[in-house]
Amino acid sequence: MQKLLRMTHQREIILDEIKKCATHPTADELYDRIKKKLPRISLATVYRNLEIMSEAGLINKLEISGRQKRFDWDLHQHDHIYCMQCHRVDNIDLADKKDISLPTGENHGYLVSGCRVEFYGICPKCSAQSKKKGEREKMACKSKCGTKGLSDKQRQVLEALAKCKEACGSKDIAAATSLEPKQVSCQVTALKKKGFIESPIRCKYAITGDGKSALS
Repeated sequence: MQKLLRMTHQREIILDEIKKCATHPTADELYDRIKKKLPRISLATVYRNLEIMSEAGLINKLEISGRQKRFDWDLHQHDHIYCMQCHRVDNIDLADKKDISLPTGENHGYLVSGCRVEFYGICPKCSAQSKKKGEREKMACKSKCGTKGLSDKQRQVLEALAKCKEACGSKDIAAATSLEPKQVSCQVTALKKKGFIESPIRCKYAITGDGKSALS
């Protein structure tokens, strides 16, 4: 049962702001909202009143996986799921679905009155952001390493190697292009870093599968 508690103006505003939050706010987040209405209130006062109201049973205090405490105005029995990236917390209702009991001898002498279930994962917003980031990185890699990332000299070297049935040296590549041997060596070094050519035999080179894809 909720303990009798005098509802001061500060507590009424704090409780009202918690109810306005769609998520489960931390004390810091609530403080940022409350100080717009009570400019002279301190963070310590907000913390103290949250603790008092949670002890009185007006709100619930959540300690999700040891992270910063969050507060919930919804007092009905429910559990939570939280995002490991942005730390968003959502309600889940397992009241009619939970069938969890301790095996005999595993309660260590406790008189068990209930249990809480905590799920964790990645929320839809973070999943979408990760997907977009992956697509951007893929496009950037394609732009850097793909056809558009080839200079004219690198293209000449790859085309010459693509025509060779066996691994060939810098002089052979130079003879098949308009490049000097030193220029060929420079381009070979750059193309090896990109994974477009390999050196199966000492001082001889061959085009890789990625190198062929870069020319297509």
